[in-house]
Amino acid sequence: FRNMVSSLIEHERIVTTLPKAKELRRVADQMITLAKGQDLHSRRRAAEVVRGPWNLTKLFDVLGPRYQLREGGYTRVMKLAKNRAGDNAPMAVIEYVDRPGEI
Repeated sequence: FRNMVSSLIEHERIVTTLPKAKELRRVADQMITLAKGQDLHSRRRAAEVVRGPWNLTKLFDVLGPRYQLREGGYTRVMKLAKNRAGDNAPMAVIEYVDRPGEI
């Protein structure tokens, strides 16, 4: 899930299958909890999972401070109405809550 959590940090919203989204929520929430720590040990632990230094910078400089007062539940999984065309897999959108530009 390293690639998926890195994509979620970069885009803050991705479309994937429902089981993958539910499993990704756990890892993404752990990364935000580490980013709230703002110490070197937390940064190094997050660097083991997150790919790309730009994603690590965004995680600690943008997302960590954004959720500083929130106790948990940083992501939202919404099931899409249509299944995937090829194999009829249930699709979902996973996104961070309280994003700028969100309704």
